[in-house]
Amino acid sequence: MSTTAPSSPAVRTVLITGTSSGIGLSTAVAAARAGWRTVATLRDPGRADALRKAAADAGVELDIRRLDVTDEASVAAAVAGVVADYGRLDAVVNNAGAGHVGTLENDSLADIRRVMEVNFFGVLNVSKAALPHLRAAGGRLVTVTSVGGVVGQPFNEAYCAAKFAVEGYMESLAPVARTLGVAVSVVEPGAVATEFVNNIGIDVEGGLEAGAYTGALRTYVDRTVAQFLDGTAQTPDGAAESVLEALTAAEPAFRFQTTDWAREFVGTKLADVDGSAVRNLTSAWVA
Repeated sequence: MSTTAPSSPAVRTVLITGTSSGIGLSTAVAAARAGWRTVATLRDPGRADALRKAAADAGVELDIRRLDVTDEASVAAAVAGVVADYGRLDAVVNNAGAGHVGTLENDSLADIRRVMEVNFFGVLNVSKAALPHLRAAGGRLVTVTSVGGVVGQPFNEAYCAAKFAVEGYMESLAPVARTLGVAVSVVEPGAVATEFVNNIGIDVEGGLEAGAYTGALRTYVDRTVAQFLDGTAQTPDGAAESVLEALTAAEPAFRFQTTDWAREFVGTKLADVDGSAVRNLTSAWVA
């Protein structure tokens, strides 16, 4: 926890989850640079070295705290602590998440529940605890989802299901929260050059074994790794710009895509009434 004295009440306070790396780290630094009092949370504070270095390099201060999105007590304590220390909570960025590659026949239901616990119920845990304070501040609730929250993708069934659930929940919540002054938005990145490839739960370099699905999985992995590693993936800093836009726009949209590619990809689904366009597109990823 930071020992810095609370700033003026006029300073806006944002709590961001999942800030040890990637979009969360970049968003924390960008928000602090933009003048937000930034509470950067992560499940394991022992992994905050990169976050601290990024803040020091940028010349900004962060209040780094522990928050495990899957633990209701941890969430409640973190949110209560922020409000006790600063007197307000103006915005939340739900960024914490976990990737998972697999398919239904091979995954256990426990595997799928773990993915849902982090990527869906974790978002609800934080949002529920924060909403009373966001109502008081007329604040913002921003959730980083994915283009995978709009377009189902091969071997990402559990991950996309969780992100679909988040998008559906937030889309339904948005008009309700708006009646009490809270703006709800989602941010939909495409491929982002982060540690995602290292955190999907499979040995990319080793021999892939998925039974009857091995050939299709190899085709998918080769394509995906190339997309993440060939230099065309977006930087975390670029994605963080869209999160900051959702935090600061005078009248924020519900959906923010982080690149033109993401906008076109999501647009394919939103205009795909019978599902054939998406099916034809993603079938090519495993053929």
